[in-house]
Amino acid sequence: MPAVRHASFAPHVYPDTRLLILGSLPGVRSLAEQRYYAHPTNQFWRLLGEAIDRPLAAMDYDDRLAALRAAKVGLWDVIRTAERRSSSDSEIREVEAQDLAVLTLTLPDLRMIAFNGGKAAAIGRRQLPGLEGIEVVDLPSSSAANTGSYAGKLAAWRVLGQALVEID
Repeated sequence: MPAVRHASFAPHVYPDTRLLILGSLPGVRSLAEQRYYAHPTNQFWRLLGEAIDRPLAAMDYDDRLAALRAAKVGLWDVIRTAERRSSSDSEIREVEAQDLAVLTLTLPDLRMIAFNGGKAAAIGRRQLPGLEGIEVVDLPSSSAANTGSYAGKLAAWRVLGQALVEID
């Protein structure tokens, strides 16, 4: 199968976003459905739902996005466009990265940036300037290709809730 150039979605963020989760690039199924983390074996919605105490996995897509909006959680990808033969991050080539530094300037309430997987972290960390007051976290990938245990992934993902705690 020849490599095809794919593009990411628009960011799902608002000015009051406190937690920004960044993936690498949507997979084939997500691109076809025009939905973040659309493949049913991807554990993203279940992991994030447990981490922020919302039943995201049981919701339809529009309700998921509304729940993220209400929780002050944003989604985007570190790659604007890239070539890839399949959904595997290991096949990503010819990367054009997003301008994450510009995005962070539009999010004055941002407390945490979390990278969903090693590829997202490797590319995304290069795009960010020193971020004072913003925690940057590398998470184990929610993809089914990451064969680590769900419990192990969830233990790492639970740190996300810290970004949403009210500060007095």
